[in-house]
Parts: sequence; structure tokens; C-alpha cells
Amino acid sequence: MERTLATPDGTFTIVAGPDAVLASGWIDDAANLFALIHPSLRPESRGAGSAEVLDQACEAAEAYYSGDFAAPAQISVRQHSGPYRSHAWNVLRKVEVGDIVSYREYAALTGRPAAVRAAANACASNAAALFVPCHRVLRSDGSLGGFRYGLHIKKSLLDRETESEPPAAR
Repeated sequence: MERTLATPDGTFTIVAGPDAVLASGWIDDAANLFALIHPSLRPESRGAGSAEVLDQACEAAEAYYSGDFAAPAQISVRQHSGPYRSHAWNVLRKVEVGDIVSYREYAALTGRPAAVRAAANACASNAAALFVPCHRVLRSDGSLGGFRYGLHIKKSLLDRETESEPPAAR
């Protein structure tokens, strides 16, 4: 089950399963989001899923854009991968609004400080953007790094969350 919302950063689509958000991002083609969902979690049909979960996720996304930046963290998310990546996504959900970490710091937060590339790959493979805030991770030099939906959206999210303070990695 999916729904697309208009946001200040463009079209935002959410795909919900029976009990959690499975994928989301600034894209209007839900088929591209379905491709990001691990096959073991992919609904049998695009109409499958929970309307209640989807409603709650949409409300959280709208609340985010109304200034309640913590709202997406209250929504259940289900992603599947290997043990490190799954753990890294859970850790990423604990990076607070307004906090910006470098990929190196993110790797340390996961308990594996030398796993900088693995931490960066966890960000790159995150299917549930906004709900798993990979946009809060920057390069060590303070530059934005990458973002599946474009650096202009990553910068907009960070600017919004830091209330016009320039984002910089610690």
C-alpha cells in the first residue's frame, strides 16, 4: 500500500506493509521504492499493507514538514539485510534531530569504528528515507556526501532541522 504526498522538497512517497513502513523517498514512482524493499518483506501486491500504518506514516511526514522533526522516529520501520546493516539502521534512528554525525562517527556509534565504508553503505541502502534519517550523516570534512534523492533535498532537510545553522560534521 502506498501514498504520495506533496512536500516542500517535492513529491514524497511512502510504502507501508502490514505493520511498518517498508520504503519511502522523494520520488513519485512507487515501483522504484518497491525495488528497494528486501524480497522477504515485499508485499505480494502493491495494494497489500495496512491503511492505518500508512495513515500514521503520512501524518508523521506532514508533521515533520510542519516543524515536528521527531515525528518520523515514532513510526515503525521494517528493513532487512545482514546483521551489521540491520543494526546500523537501528542505530541511525537514534541520531537526534539537529545532530549531525560523520560517517566515521556513525561507524563508531554502531560499535565498529573501523567500519566506515559499511556504515556509508548502510546509509546508501536505506530504503526508508526520513523515517531512518540517513540525511544526518555527512563526510568528515563537513560536505554532504551522497543522498539517493539528491543533495539539494539532503541540504534542505538539514537546514530545516538545524534552523538555518549551517550543517557540519563534528
